[in-house]
Amino acid sequence: MRKTLIFISLFSLVACGPRGGKPVSGPAAPREFPSVEVPSMYADPAGRTAYAAAHFWDRFTDTVQVFACDSVTVNGVPMDAVESQMGLFATLVGQLPLDEGGKAVSRLFDQAETFGRKYPESNLFAQLSRLTKHYLYDPNSPVRNEDLYGDYVDRLSRSDLIDDGYRMGYEWEARMCRLNRVGTPAADFSFTDTRGRIRTLYGVKAEYTVLIFGNPGCKACMDFMEAMESTPVVAEAVSSGRLQVVDVYIDREIDQWKAHIPDYPAAWINGYDHGYTIRTDLIYNVRGIPSIYLLDADKTVLLKDAPEEKVLDALSRL
Repeated sequence: MRKTLIFISLFSLVACGPRGGKPVSGPAAPREFPSVEVPSMYADPAGRTAYAAAHFWDRFTDTVQVFACDSVTVNGVPMDAVESQMGLFATLVGQLPLDEGGKAVSRLFDQAETFGRKYPESNLFAQLSRLTKHYLYDPNSPVRNEDLYGDYVDRLSRSDLIDDGYRMGYEWEARMCRLNRVGTPAADFSFTDTRGRIRTLYGVKAEYTVLIFGNPGCKACMDFMEAMESTPVVAEAVSSGRLQVVDVYIDREIDQWKAHIPDYPAAWINGYDHGYTIRTDLIYNVRGIPSIYLLDADKTVLLKDAPEEKVLDALSRL
C-alpha cells in the first residue's frame, strides 16, 4: 500500500463542509442507483465513455423529487451503492482527456450544488463532495486524479453552500491542486546526487523523465522500483537513455538515505533535496509516497502524482 504522509493541521481535520445532512422526508424505501443509459448512437467505446461520464449523475441528481436521506442513505440510495458508483465515475473520467474529464467533474458539481440549493436538508451535496474527494484526492486511491479533483474543489471553495469555517481548507486544496497540472511545465528545482553534485531537474536530458519523490523506508517505493526494472520495455528505455529516472528524497534524515544508496539502480539519478524546498516552498504537492510524475523532453507534465500501475502502463506504450 502506498505510504501516506499525514500532517496535523486545520486542513487535515476538515472532513466535509457543505451544509445539510439532516434527515428529509420522501419515499422511504431504498431504491437502486439510477444508472446512466447511453444512447445506441454512441457506438464506439470512447464516445460511450464520454457520454456516460458527462451524464453519469443526471438521474440521481434530478431535482423533480427528493428521496429520503439519513446516515446510510443518499437521496434514497444506500450509501455503499453511491460510493461504488463514485468509484466507477472516477474510473471513467480518468480515461478521458483531461479537459473532457474536467467538464464531467464540473457538471457533477453543478448538479450537486443545484440539488443542494433546492433541497438544503438533503445530504446529497455533502456526500457527493466527500466521495469525490475520497476517490480523486485520497493518496491511496487507485483512481486518484489531482487535476480532476482540483476542478471540483475550486468550485467547492467558492460555493455559498459552504460554511465559512470550512472554506479556507478547500481554498488550500484548490491551490495545491493547481501545482504542476498535466500539460504545464513541471517546476524546476535543484538536488544533490549520490556523488555530491548539485543538479537540477531541467538539467536532466532525455525524451522522457520519470520523477519520483520517495524514501528508502517505503515498501511501495521499492515495489515500484522492482516493477520498473522487471518491465523489459522500460528497462530498455532506461538503458538506451531515452528514459531517465530521477528519484529524489525530500525528508531530513540524509544519513538514512545515504545508507540505502546501494538499493537503487545504478542507471537511475538518485538524490536528495538539500534545501528542503519541495516541502517548505510547496513546489510540489507531495501527500504520499511514492509520488510519481511522467515528463516529456521539455519537462511538460504528462502524468501527475499518478498511481504506479498507470505510470507503468504509460511507460510500456512509449
